[in-house]
Amino acid sequence: MRLIAISYITLFLSLSICACSQTTGEQQAIPQQKEAAIVPQPAATIEVPVGAQALMDNYPDFVKGYENNHLLLADGSTILYDDLKEKSFIERMDKPDVEDMLSQPYDTSVWSPTRNYDPGRVRNEELLKYMYGKNEAEARKGLVRVKWFKQQILFSGANGAADSLVAVAKELAELPASFQKYFDNSSTFYWRTVRGSNRLSAHSFGIAIDICTKFSDYWRWKNPGKGEEDSLKYTNRIPKEIIQIFEKHGFISGARWYHFDTMHFEFRPDLLQASRHQTNN
Repeated sequence: MRLIAISYITLFLSLSICACSQTTGEQQAIPQQKEAAIVPQPAATIEVPVGAQALMDNYPDFVKGYENNHLLLADGSTILYDDLKEKSFIERMDKPDVEDMLSQPYDTSVWSPTRNYDPGRVRNEELLKYMYGKNEAEARKGLVRVKWFKQQILFSGANGAADSLVAVAKELAELPASFQKYFDNSSTFYWRTVRGSNRLSAHSFGIAIDICTKFSDYWRWKNPGKGEEDSLKYTNRIPKEIIQIFEKHGFISGARWYHFDTMHFEFRPDLLQASRHQTNN
């Protein structure tokens, strides 16, 4: 019996040694895994709002970029883009951020504007003063003379505004003779506030032109005693052909507004670009 027990022990030890040898062999046969290469990840893409991009595209001498909800300006300063506040119609008019300027798409198919449809009437003065002049003297320095039919008028040379007005005049001159009466006694630069408000007019920056008042209509004239929050009766006598030529060259028309100012044309290529993007998407 003792002999049998020893034999069993010997057999067990032999099998254990073989098993250990086999395991060691298998471990050596497995190749060592290389560490995975670290692939550099691209920096997070900054999502630029449509309006901010339109400002960068149309005013590259002044608006250089967008970051952290601010416009990056050429002089190294910044302007808040969106204050993230909910505003009433009047609050948006009186205390607009830059985003508010572009919040209403300018729809070139609209000829009978609905209540409070005033795209472009909201203006952020901080941005406009930066680009065109913070006071009358500074704004005046940026003006150039433009031949406008029988007149010489002043318009801002910044952002290609005056060049665009020259292109408008050239194309308007090609219209039939019956249209020429609309271009007499036009006016441009005048540092002032909008009637009935403390807001600076676009005329203060030399980026707006009022054509002949004889054939023009203004919401306050046609709705005496009415305020900005009242219902209005809309009127317009400026031909569509004139409006469309201005729009072709970067101008918006006050004839598109519910608070209409049909003689008024304002250089706002940023709004037109942003509006096209919003309409197409």
